[in-house]
Amino acid sequence: MGSAVAPGHVVVVGAGIVGLSTAWYLQERGTRVTVVDRAGVASGSSWGNAGWLTPALTLPLGEPSVLAYGLKAMLDPSSPLYIPFSANPSLLRFLAGFARHCTPAKWREAMAVFAEVNGAGLAAFDEIAEGAGAVAERSTVADPFLAGFASLKDRDALVHEFDGIRKAGGEVDYDLISGQEIRALEATLGTGVVAGIQIRGQRFINPPSFMESLAAAVTARGADIIGAFNVVGIRDAGTRVEVVGSEGRSLVADSVVVATGAWLGRLARAFGVRRVVQAGRGYSFTVVPEAMPTHPIYFPAERVACTPLGDRLRVAGMMEFRDADAPLDPRRIKAIIDAAAPMLTGIDWGYRAEEWVGARPCTTDGLPLIGATRSPRVHVAGGHGMWGVALGPLTGKMVAATLAGETPPALMRHFNPLR
Repeated sequence: MGSAVAPGHVVVVGAGIVGLSTAWYLQERGTRVTVVDRAGVASGSSWGNAGWLTPALTLPLGEPSVLAYGLKAMLDPSSPLYIPFSANPSLLRFLAGFARHCTPAKWREAMAVFAEVNGAGLAAFDEIAEGAGAVAERSTVADPFLAGFASLKDRDALVHEFDGIRKAGGEVDYDLISGQEIRALEATLGTGVVAGIQIRGQRFINPPSFMESLAAAVTARGADIIGAFNVVGIRDAGTRVEVVGSEGRSLVADSVVVATGAWLGRLARAFGVRRVVQAGRGYSFTVVPEAMPTHPIYFPAERVACTPLGDRLRVAGMMEFRDADAPLDPRRIKAIIDAAAPMLTGIDWGYRAEEWVGARPCTTDGLPLIGATRSPRVHVAGGHGMWGVALGPLTGKMVAATLAGETPPALMRHFNPLR
């Protein structure tokens, strides 16, 4: 890991996959770590997401097609991308910046960055699994990963994105298959699926059980994970930092890492991080199909993701730009069901469980914020949008290396939190 020495004690604020991965890599360097969270392990978007580790689908959020989609569609509660009407200045700032990045040129720039990091992202999962041994839960190879389409036109749209990935320096290994062929692979696919793509080299995890295993691995190595610790401020004392919690609690450490997802700006703004981090809320629930799929299945046109979690199928979707703490809106669940029902069969949609909403932390340029702020003792790790799970371990590795004074990976230049 290098000869540099990490700080003696680091507080990580946030017990999601980014925060716990940061803790794990800091422990690799002999650092004492305390993880605090206002709720507990995986209380944010790390719990209910689709769990995909998919370089072929890790794409910039600011697709040119988003603007073509039209503002009218985005104001429709049933739209996969929904923006409730609001005069919130922060949201309006985010939307203006986001729109500026929804161009072909900006998409290509961001895609070149993703092409650079995707392979390293998978390797970091393997490092944690190997280092944690029996405690860790490994990712599962999707053999293959499936995408289903209601029309050949819809399939051509994803093929076009794959061409863009290759032009940006990435790799995608896929085959086009017919509706009959993809339905033969998964009996739960309905006759609404008339074409498919099978993609190789992708993986997935069961987010709840994976997060439990990661927390167990970090705890086994001596970290304290403290729930119900709501951080309200960070004070830089020059040589140490104080992490101030509600109800008069506080912790003093050598450094702090803010990994609070969609709430990152609340603590990081005082240290020069000005870029808006907007909640892009996703929804999910689980069902039990008559024929349980064995592959992850994506319906790109409908923006619906389906992941087998052992005895149940997680169905996820939506991108709702709204306050991170707003309650679950049942209309979003209905919108996912309406989109998925024509594509699947053998599912009682009225018999569902684990309805969930989580706030993905989105930036205007689609790239995360990783590294030191104006204070060398205060670092941030967040803003991954839909790809916090896929890039969480890699992010933790980069943050730990920076805190230890090691030469950061070259790809970290893209993620300067002060940009």
